[in-house]
Order: sequence, then C-alpha cells, then structure tokens
Amino acid sequence: MSFALHRPTSLAAALALAARHGAAARFLAGGTDLVIQIRRGRLAPAHVIDLSAVPGLAGIAGTPEGGLRIGALTTLKAIERHPAFAGGARRALAEAARVVGGHQVRNVGTLGGNVVNASPAADTLPALLALDAEAELVGPGGTRRVPLDAFLLGPGRTDRAPEEVLTAIRLPPPPSAASASAFLKAGRRKAMEISVVCAAARLDLGADGRCVAARLALGAVAPTTLRVRAAEALLEGHVPDAGRLAAAAAAAAAATRPLDDVRASARFRRHLAGVLAGRALAACLGRMGNGEAA
Repeated sequence: MSFALHRPTSLAAALALAARHGAAARFLAGGTDLVIQIRRGRLAPAHVIDLSAVPGLAGIAGTPEGGLRIGALTTLKAIERHPAFAGGARRALAEAARVVGGHQVRNVGTLGGNVVNASPAADTLPALLALDAEAELVGPGGTRRVPLDAFLLGPGRTDRAPEEVLTAIRLPPPPSAASASAFLKAGRRKAMEISVVCAAARLDLGADGRCVAARLALGAVAPTTLRVRAAEALLEGHVPDAGRLAAAAAAAAAATRPLDDVRASARFRRHLAGVLAGRALAACLGRMGNGEAA
C-alpha cells in the first residue's frame, strides 16, 4: 500500500489537487471504507486527498428555505445525536445512522463517505431517498445539486466526476402535511452487520387522512439503492389502510432485483423486502398516531 498523501487546507486547494491527479486520486473523509478497500487491494490510488482540514465540510445547519444542509464530513454519530432527526419526518436518518457499524465506526465515518461509496447495502441511502435528499457537488464548473436517486449509478459508482468534491447532502423543508418516517434493517445479527435488506419509508398525510406523498426505498435488493415508485403511487391520494399497505409491500417485493450471496438467497431477500416495507410504512402511521408527526 503506497500512495502520496495530500492534506489541503481549503476547498480550492482540494479541487486543484483533484484536477491535477484526476482518476489516480481518491478523496479521504472518515476512511472507514476507503482504507479497508486499499488494504484489501480493491483500490490502488496513487494519490489520497485528505479532506479533514478543509473548513466548512462538517456540520448540520438550516437553509434559508427551511431545509437542512449536512456537510459531507459530518460523522454518523453527529447525525445519530442531532435533534433535527429525533422525530417526525426526518427520524429515519438517525435510525439508519445508528446501525452503521459500531460506535468506533460512527465516531469517524461520515455521511459523505457512506454516500460516495455507493454500496447497494449502505444503511443511510434508503433513508436519504425517503427524505428526497440531494447531493451538493463543487468542481471546476462551480456548484451543482443532483437528486440522490440520479446520483447513485451502480455499485461503487456515482455521478460525481473525479475532479468534483461532494460537499454536502441537502434535505428539503419538511412537508406542510403531517409526516413521519421510519428505517428498518435486517441482518444476520443485531449489530455491526451489513444489511441483508433494509427499508426506509415516509408518509405525509393530509387533514382528511389521505396520503399526500409517500416515499419507500430499499437497500441490498438491487445494484443500487432502490426507490419503489410503484408502491408510492399505490398510496398517494388514498387513505393508507391495511389493504393499501399490503399492496405497497407486495409492489416493493416485486420491484427488487436481489442476488444470491453468502448472507441470503435472492428469494429470501425478495420476501424480506416486502415484510420490511410493510413494517416501515406501518411504523410511520403508528408514529403519527402517537403524535410524533412533524
């Protein structure tokens, strides 16, 4: 394992290094994914650009329009503990962050690193899709935003160009309707385990009890984290009763494209996706019934 380590102290310097070295360079955030991949020989960058000294890449702040901006170097532990994710429409993100690895990993691992790694089984990605997240990127052409479902292209592949830095994840303002979210994960054990399947849901209900908007996303069941629009369409405009939830869960299972691997068979993953989708949707309704809606 041999590479040149760079530690820029400004975003401009980081961008200059990325432009100079191109695909031969990798950005280092928390390092919990990158270092392992280098040690296992899966990646062999000639240059590693450590972003830890670049100001402005960590922290959670409100935006003028009422949304949230989460700096790419914000740790998973910071998200887990932040009051913005303690309940209501954004609770799913804290629930997802809480089950990534162990405490040591979450103290160092970053949201940006989890997103850019683009693992189909990444726990935070279904929650972010359920919250309509956008990726904020800065490069030679300036700043651009990309909806997260368009940003994720495949296993380990994103829409980020080599000379761009992921600077933040942005969440829109919470909906005006009553809203709640939930995240669920199934693994072979309760902690420090890669997901066999994970699911995140969000429901926004109007005053008449009808679903104004629905979001449902699944992890570890397709080449990328999967947003299940067919299930969402079955819920939107209707009262989400037991029949509607069951139909949405069945649509979620049908949309999956899982693989057989050492953790589970494709058949079991497909079944489990439907189970978790239904439970996540029901959890949203339960939280609204308990007065936990945003």
